[in-house]
Amino acid sequence: MDNSKRTVVVTGFGPFGEHTVNASWVAVQELKKLGLGSEVDLHVYEVPVEYQTVQSLVPSLWKQYHPLLVVHVGVSGMATTVTLEKCGRNHGYKGLDNSSFCPDSQCCIVGGPDCIDSVIDMESVCKRVTASGLGVAVSVSKDAGRYLCDFTYYTSLYLSHGRSAFIHVPPLGKPYSGEDLGRALKAIVQEMLELLDQAEEKIHCQQHFH
Repeated sequence: MDNSKRTVVVTGFGPFGEHTVNASWVAVQELKKLGLGSEVDLHVYEVPVEYQTVQSLVPSLWKQYHPLLVVHVGVSGMATTVTLEKCGRNHGYKGLDNSSFCPDSQCCIVGGPDCIDSVIDMESVCKRVTASGLGVAVSVSKDAGRYLCDFTYYTSLYLSHGRSAFIHVPPLGKPYSGEDLGRALKAIVQEMLELLDQAEEKIHCQQHFH
């Protein structure tokens, strides 16, 4: 493996409910076609809408790839913009998944903090992507919805000490095409990597001066 490359894992979700084609997975496949440039090793995965699968799959992705960043993408029937989620929440999971299952504890990690924020400044990503004139509206949210999206995000944030991101996309055609969403994901993830790089540089500078 080329060590100069940075590894990024991006996931979308499979079908559920009325979403027989899940816009999140369509968008992630479009992102895969576009790539994130020659210096980024991009891996994409489709995640089934099942709590127990998430509990085993998310840790295995972190273990297998040791990624710099994992970005989870989900669809929201209420979204009209591409929405950057700031945090994941541990409690309140009552909605049944595709296997008609929900955790007895109704939480992600028993004993974990109530809420975990991403280390990525979503407001900053939103401003920078909006300023780039992408033609896709981007917004920021503090509530990922207490279903599989939120559950996946919290699990990933917990495992990575905040080095994860979650992006909600609207259903296809409301108003954006899969290609539009793929372009938006590319711009957003590239900004996230840029911010992580800047944070790393700051840390190195601080260590240098102490």
